[in-house]
Amino acid sequence: MTSGDAAVAIEAAEAGSAVVAAAYGKEQVRYAKSATDFATQTDLDAERAIVAVLSARRPDDAREGEEFGRSGPATATRRWLIDPLCGTLNFGAVTPLLAVNVALLDGDRALAAASVDPIAKEIFWTDGRSAQVRRRGHDHRLVPSPATGLVEINLDRSGDAPTVSDRLIADAGFRAHYPPRVLSSTLAVAWVAAGRRAGYVSDGRLRGDVHFAAGLAIAQAAGCIVTDLSGGPLHQGEGLVLSASEQVHADLLGHVARLR
Repeated sequence: MTSGDAAVAIEAAEAGSAVVAAAYGKEQVRYAKSATDFATQTDLDAERAIVAVLSARRPDDAREGEEFGRSGPATATRRWLIDPLCGTLNFGAVTPLLAVNVALLDGDRALAAASVDPIAKEIFWTDGRSAQVRRRGHDHRLVPSPATGLVEINLDRSGDAPTVSDRLIADAGFRAHYPPRVLSSTLAVAWVAAGRRAGYVSDGRLRGDVHFAAGLAIAQAAGCIVTDLSGGPLHQGEGLVLSASEQVHADLLGHVARLR
């Protein structure tokens, strides 16, 4: 059984996941964010459910959610990053590729995190030391593996100019070695920790990103290799390369360098 901050992270993420699961497949009220993006009422309701747990369990900590922003003590060094529904467009299209993410950070150091798949009912979590997945009430250690050879590419950070992610998808040399996948949810970050993906590549700056904080904490605790796009420490430069093995990481950095 979990305890402390990890238990709170799981409880909060499960509260949000219950809201998402109950609303999945039903008519959704949508709030436009851009021409190609929106939030649903479920995003808002799930974040409220998560914040309610955190407010009760950790009232002295700060909180930052995707939909409602910051709350709690402004001077607190401990802060919870909340992504109540990662994969909203999937959710709106009744596509079961979703994650509810909750992470506790002190500076850049992850103390605990949970990433819940509300459809498969899997809870990926870490206490900052080990990483587990909970299925039907039983925890199993996450073991990264490059065996699938599949690499997740995050195209949601693409802009007006071509990005590394765009170029990887279009590059025949990359595709010959690592069949790309586009899940459009950070659920795939936890999947690298679980051995379901060999790697994950994203453009953009991810420090303090509510979408990525939980998945990255879980992947790092599981022993995945994590750097920026240049192979330096995460957050030192742009982007993310996350891998299940040193060999895959070297290969991905080589492809990224060639295409940048």
